[in-house]
Amino acid sequence: MSSTELVPGAAGALVPQTETAARSDGRQFLTFRIAAEEYGLDILRVQEIRSYEAPTRVANAPSFVKGVVNLRGVIVPILDLRVRLGQAAEYNAFTVVIVLNVANRVVGIVVDSVSDVLELQADEIKPPPEVPAALDARFITGLGKIAERMLILLDIEAMIKSPDFGLVD
Repeated sequence: MSSTELVPGAAGALVPQTETAARSDGRQFLTFRIAAEEYGLDILRVQEIRSYEAPTRVANAPSFVKGVVNLRGVIVPILDLRVRLGQAAEYNAFTVVIVLNVANRVVGIVVDSVSDVLELQADEIKPPPEVPAALDARFITGLGKIAERMLILLDIEAMIKSPDFGLVD
C-alpha cells in the first residue's frame, strides 16, 4: 500500500495531495444580481467595481446605453445590463458598475448588486438549458451550482462583441 501525502484543503481539512491538484482546475467568477437572478462572469474580465454615478448621456443611444464616464482619462461606455435583459432599472445604494476589459475595450455594466467571487470546478458547471429566455443562449456558458445557489454563467465577451450591443466593429 503506497502512502499519500496529506495537505491542507478547503476549510483546513487534510486531503490527499492528488485531490488538491485535481481541484486546481477551477475557474473564478464574480457573482452579481439582476432582479431575482444571480449571474456569474469570469473574474479575469473584471477591472474594478464602482458605485453607480449618473453617466453623461449620449444622443440617440439605445435605452440600455446609459452614457459614458471618464475613468482616469479613459472614456468608458456604461451599459445597463438590467435594461438589456428586459428588467426594470432601479438605482439605489446597492446599484454598482462592473468595469470590464473585454474585446480590447473598457466597458461598464450596471447591475443591481455584486455578491462575491466563487470558484467553480468543472463538475459544478452544467450546460445551459435549451429554453427560450430574455438572454440569448449563445451568451450563456453554463449554469453553476453551489449548494442551493444557481448561477447563470455569462460569456460577457461574446455579449459585448455582439452586434446587439453595437460597441465592437
